[in-house]
Amino acid sequence: MKHRSRPPVIAPLRRARVQPACPKLLLFNKPFDVLTQFSDGGGRSTLKDFIPVPGVYPAGRLDRDSEGLLLLTNDGALQARIADPRHKLPKMYWVQVEGIPDAVQLQQLREGVVLNDGPTRPAEVRPIDEPLLWPRQPPVRFRKTVPTAWLELSIREGRNRQVRRMTAAVGLPTLRLVRVQIGPWQLDGLQPGEWREVALPG
Repeated sequence: MKHRSRPPVIAPLRRARVQPACPKLLLFNKPFDVLTQFSDGGGRSTLKDFIPVPGVYPAGRLDRDSEGLLLLTNDGALQARIADPRHKLPKMYWVQVEGIPDAVQLQQLREGVVLNDGPTRPAEVRPIDEPLLWPRQPPVRFRKTVPTAWLELSIREGRNRQVRRMTAAVGLPTLRLVRVQIGPWQLDGLQPGEWREVALPG
């Protein structure tokens, strides 16, 4: 009786990352109400309205109703390193919240809070004076009877609307959220809608 020979097992090919001929890294101050993408079928404002550089894509995301620093690059490896939470790149935000934080609420944020998709990693957080920022358009809606405060908050994750959900979980709803730093990169005076190219990390 003849035995049929098994066909050889061929390992799947791994797609190699292609290094762009001219790697770029852009810092952009995303205005409020702008989508973190280059197209939208609903006619909403996107990155295309501000950034004329071809071939770059966001490294991570920033919600439509949030403002501040967004990094864009045409280098896939760098994009993954910035966006992937496994690399634990710190992201710093200035957060205007409704209410005055007390010691218990701040400690809850520092220890991590439980959200509907699981507990967060601990955050670094401290109260700050109101920062010098551009006026938001449209302005934030306040309740006259409820005071507000500002926090500087850093996280090393990137869940959907994470900062807003964290502050809400401890009883401090977020009114305004501005990202001011990602790893070593800072806004450094960029006004809403402005961008500049910087040197890639070594």
